[in-house]
Amino acid sequence: MADESLEVKMLAYNAKVEKSLVKNPERKNLTHNRLYTPLDTVGLDYESDLGFPGEYPYTRGVQPTMYRSRFWTMRQYAGFSSAEESNKRYKYLLAQGQTGLSCAFDLPTQIGYDSDNAISDGEVGKVGVAIDSLADMEILFDGIDLGKVSTSMTINAPATVLLAMYIAVAEKQGVATENLKGTIQNDILKEYSARGTYIFPPKPSMRLITNIFEYCSKNVPQWNTISISGYHIREAGATAVQEIAFTIADGIAYVDAAIKAGLNVDDFAKRLSFFWDVHNNVLEEVCKLRASRRVWAKVMKERFGAQSPNSMMLRVHMQTAGSTLTAQQPENNIVRVALQTAAAVLGGTQSLHTNSKDEALALPTEDAVRVALRTQQIVAYESGLADVVDPLAGSYYIEALTNQIEQECWDYIKKIDDLGGAVEAIEKGYIQGEIQESAYKWQMEVESKQRIIVGVNQFQIEEKPSEGLLRVDESVGEMQKEKLVQLRATRDNATLTAKLAALEEAARDENKNLMPFILDAVNAYGTIGEICGILRKVFGEYEAHISL
Repeated sequence: MADESLEVKMLAYNAKVEKSLVKNPERKNLTHNRLYTPLDTVGLDYESDLGFPGEYPYTRGVQPTMYRSRFWTMRQYAGFSSAEESNKRYKYLLAQGQTGLSCAFDLPTQIGYDSDNAISDGEVGKVGVAIDSLADMEILFDGIDLGKVSTSMTINAPATVLLAMYIAVAEKQGVATENLKGTIQNDILKEYSARGTYIFPPKPSMRLITNIFEYCSKNVPQWNTISISGYHIREAGATAVQEIAFTIADGIAYVDAAIKAGLNVDDFAKRLSFFWDVHNNVLEEVCKLRASRRVWAKVMKERFGAQSPNSMMLRVHMQTAGSTLTAQQPENNIVRVALQTAAAVLGGTQSLHTNSKDEALALPTEDAVRVALRTQQIVAYESGLADVVDPLAGSYYIEALTNQIEQECWDYIKKIDDLGGAVEAIEKGYIQGEIQESAYKWQMEVESKQRIIVGVNQFQIEEKPSEGLLRVDESVGEMQKEKLVQLRATRDNATLTAKLAALEEAARDENKNLMPFILDAVNAYGTIGEICGILRKVFGEYEAHISL
């Protein structure tokens, strides 16, 4: 039977969470127990106490009340065409009950080029919104109070520039930077290993990241300064274990770099966050979340000597798996996304984006994105999955698989440590090779029908071409070019020239934090291409490692 001390712990837990539930009485009086432990079982002998949610090592969740206190943040990753069009979509989603924004930027923006650069032809506004300058960012958030909304921005190599633009818009709205809430992805290591939207070599890229850590810890304290991303690693073909292992290894590299730059671990670690993919194997995904929290807590406490509990918490945003969506029978994607949503909630995510059924074919329509958002709302309000904290705890299968994933994760981390850390492992092609091998194995299983994908390699039907898809008009590129012509003709170019010169000088001094200089250039309406051009001049550009 469970140890009697667990009864004492349970009483202490209940006393602790009562205060947090006072603000949410509608979530307090659910008929279920808020938490189940071995005390609620009969005839089962648990060898160990799993602990409580909100307590180290956070296997059962990072908050003691989890969704009994409030639901996860419901985001929809959105952005396409122009700032004007994306602003309309953001307002639509907020009106439909979305509780946080998530910004998608087009490819030229992600790699630091202006829309009128020749390399941008054909890509402007296609996979996200085109943002060339502060003027575009002002339009993007026009009529949206940045003091009240939490915003996530999927931007990496030029993260300093986009964050500076966001801060500048907030200041123009009269919102103090200490009140801003949100996240920038700012995770360059996974770009080298899995995604490809890098600009600069690793060393200056790591400098820019630690510059953001330092600047935000002093000026934007509620901002999550990095979203260490396993999502793109998984989408590239990694397994669930590889996703969390390679991402946590990246996280270790970022913490190492920040400490070497002179930062105190507890000053910045509490604003680190993670970004996981969520696939169709529901229980494996639940265990992946539970294991990842435990691994990160141990890394921060035992490896880096973190003292603050907040520094040990792995807080995570999740997105349903784009790679699982099929162009065949796209309505089946609604079911896939619902299963993935359930997995994310059962595993204890803090934030979630649900993909739309038509994303294997085109950018999502308003109808499709509404169904995706409603999927989260139905799980939250109707399914009962959010009524109990960590409801699967104590299952023989869940606990065994959580332990197995944790151990395999540690094995990978040791291997990466032996190679010299994540940066060295990437430079040597190890992580890329592991991902490629897993992707190949998965594809072979699909082609041999060892792995069934409904509607793709089995249960096919004759289908008509899909209609009513959202397409971005080519005129968006021309419109952005016209905006840039007007911007350059009306801004104070002498002031901008001075600001860019100051940025170049600061970039050559490794001891300078570049965020204030970038913010000055942004406020002078320097474009992303002009600012990144200065940094390219000083830092150079990264050339991809080729595995032979």
